[in-house]
Amino acid sequence: MENTAVFGGLHRNYLFCPYRSASSLLLPSSSSFFSNRSLSTSYSSSLKLPFASYNIHQQASPFSRDAALSDTFRCHVFLECSREESELADIDWDNLGFGFIPTDYMYMMKCAQGGNFSKGELQRFGNIELSPSAGVLNYGQGLFEGLKAYTKEDGNILLFRPEENALRMRMGAERMCMPAPTVEQFVDAVKATVMANKRWVPPPGKGSLYIRPLLMGSGAVLGLAPAPEYTFLIYVSPVGNYFKEGVAPINLVVEHELHRATPGGTGGVKTIGNYAAVLKAQSAARAKGYSDVLYLDCVHKKYLEEVSSCNIFVLKDNVISTPAIKGTILPGITRKSIIDVARSEGFKVEERLVAVDELLDADEVFCTGTAVVVSPVGSITYMGRRVSYGEGFGVVSQRLYHKLTRLQMGLIEDSMNWTLELS
Repeated sequence: MENTAVFGGLHRNYLFCPYRSASSLLLPSSSSFFSNRSLSTSYSSSLKLPFASYNIHQQASPFSRDAALSDTFRCHVFLECSREESELADIDWDNLGFGFIPTDYMYMMKCAQGGNFSKGELQRFGNIELSPSAGVLNYGQGLFEGLKAYTKEDGNILLFRPEENALRMRMGAERMCMPAPTVEQFVDAVKATVMANKRWVPPPGKGSLYIRPLLMGSGAVLGLAPAPEYTFLIYVSPVGNYFKEGVAPINLVVEHELHRATPGGTGGVKTIGNYAAVLKAQSAARAKGYSDVLYLDCVHKKYLEEVSSCNIFVLKDNVISTPAIKGTILPGITRKSIIDVARSEGFKVEERLVAVDELLDADEVFCTGTAVVVSPVGSITYMGRRVSYGEGFGVVSQRLYHKLTRLQMGLIEDSMNWTLELS
């Protein structure tokens, strides 16, 4: 397992370290290094270079798997940028699916129960080591997030609302009895990871870089209790469309026996266990030709909740309705964004109980999520009855999709102040 910290194992001229001076640069602890927003947001801006290249000269023992970023490592900054460093990864950008592609670097940060996260580091991407008694393996004490980075036409990179992911992780961590990075730590770690893997961000219009932050109980625990140690980790992968249909309409089946979440449970946070619970129904649905499953509430078995990994919206007479957040539905960031975009476009949006019968005469139905963005629903099957909504995007869902994706890709002015630009 290759687990050398990035500052101890970079190749000469690998473009990563923000430029400060042409002389030797003593790296501070990463907590202060990555919290410097001007450096991590605008790499080498004073030199008009996207990065500054550097070498590392090790002056102490190599990093162990638990070692923090050490002040005994100095990076020597060079002003030249090699041609290879500006090239994209050698993959077929025109045929990206939503599958995992290993990239160059990942980010890792640890803390003890009751402590605070600090001293994170970038490492070569690779396997991680866990005790068989780790809390995440034995008791499912883990959360994850998902967000994306896009390449603009000018070559800069945009992140979409990373602070919202950080806040949602903190909310989930409180429910799961876990410490969590601060919002600033989370965002700076995301920025560092994206820039270290810049060559894997797809060209404009070819997809996005999916960013997966994980928070898990990595410490060993035998009795049922919070783990004694926690690991925050970020890895990335270039992706295309989530559904094999692309932006073509998806076909859903309503599941009325199996349920995704229960009142008082963890359905409203992005814990890892929520997703294992949908695999049985999802696999059965896909075997029958459906794209995914739409779940109902477990009490009345009549109100819409969400699809396996995305939120759902129903349009009738120009009124957009979506299930209210009541603890069993994940508060999606794309969901929240679409609501705001729709209202800014003059639509009435209702967050309320939405009965399954409302699907039967809806004008449009669509899903939202980080992975799917906005996905039109072509049909829904409920209790053997199939209702179709058309061959493509509806007028309203197309309008919302167009507005949101153009904003995410930097093609229109960000009047919402939702994007974070990295250069």
